[in-house]
Amino acid sequence: MGFINITDYQPIEPVPGCRMRTPFGEHLMLSYLEMEEGAVVPLHSHPHEQGGMLLKGKMELTIGDETRVVEAGSMFLIPPNVIHKAVAVDGPAVVLDVFSPVREDYAELTNRYIPPIGNAGQKT
Repeated sequence: MGFINITDYQPIEPVPGCRMRTPFGEHLMLSYLEMEEGAVVPLHSHPHEQGGMLLKGKMELTIGDETRVVEAGSMFLIPPNVIHKAVAVDGPAVVLDVFSPVREDYAELTNRYIPPIGNAGQKT
């Protein structure tokens, strides 16, 4: 298993006010998402299962037809193909998302595969 220093990864900005770093392995992708206050990840869905934890701040999170304001320490699960949206409220927010399988659209943007044991720690 490889160790990851998130600052070694250049962020991408999928939507205004959101910076994301997405290391991934063969079957799983991590997404370290930094959101400026008021930044919006618009309503969308994808075929990937998604779980996450709000690490810092506060976020208005919509999953399906339910919307809640969640705070640091809150976790969530989003089944495949369920619509969802996030808005950073009352300041910036930091979220750790996990996707399975790997989101190929993000993988193409980041090109940062974490190889299996034997090559761990090397970047491609």
